[in-house]
Amino acid sequence: MIENKDLTCVKLRTDKYSARIYLNRPEVHNALNDILINELYDIFAELKKEKDLRVVILTSEGKSFCAGADLNWMKSVVNNSYEQNMLESLKLADLMNIIYTFPTPVIARVNGSAIGGGVGLMSVCDIIIADKKATFGLSEVSLGLVPSVISPYVINRIGETYAREVFVTGQRMSATEAAERGLINMAVETEDLDKFVDEKIKYIMKNGPEAVRIVKEMIQKVRLIEPGETREYTATLIADLRGSKEAQEGMTAFLEKRRPSWVKDMNSES
Repeated sequence: MIENKDLTCVKLRTDKYSARIYLNRPEVHNALNDILINELYDIFAELKKEKDLRVVILTSEGKSFCAGADLNWMKSVVNNSYEQNMLESLKLADLMNIIYTFPTPVIARVNGSAIGGGVGLMSVCDIIIADKKATFGLSEVSLGLVPSVISPYVINRIGETYAREVFVTGQRMSATEAAERGLINMAVETEDLDKFVDEKIKYIMKNGPEAVRIVKEMIQKVRLIEPGETREYTATLIADLRGSKEAQEGMTAFLEKRRPSWVKDMNSES
């Protein structure tokens, strides 16, 4: 496991079943640079190996979740070669993909505003709970750029109609509007952020660990496979699962009106 002493832009806190990742550049509103991107990617790559991990919380230090690209980093990018720009863009794409396809749920605890790449970073998470005071924006066009790498994930959340509007205008939106448009799951009072995050964690922890992993895979697959293939895929999936050890335990526990073993095992750890 990566240790905090090896990290400069990110902090990591773990226990047996959960991990909390903090963007840790509060002095620049947790703006993205190459170091932060690489450290985040490495952390998710390492966490992917943890068999007991049940949930990841992605949040940040300071008043902002993520202000997009760091200005000093952008100054250096201006002088990059095409090859350098391509490599850095691919690394950001890899980061977005590893979070989006992460086997266990990832909750974004958005403790402040998110702009540009910050919107992308939260959009690849499964659940987004944001501060009601936060604002969100995709202002790349004001810099002569576009939200290219993050666009598939943002469009997945808000749909093409609204994406066309916010991508071409760069207009900011409030947390209330972001919730109405589906960009975030909920906007809550600042003091209630942890309460709502912890509530989602508790729900996740009650569920079969393998079922949660498989349902995440299923969501991605049913969106991509041809309509005619969904019948075979979904029927095979549930038939296989019904005979699995976890499902047998879950259904038996329900019929016997007791907690399934994965919940009992967790309680014995505490």
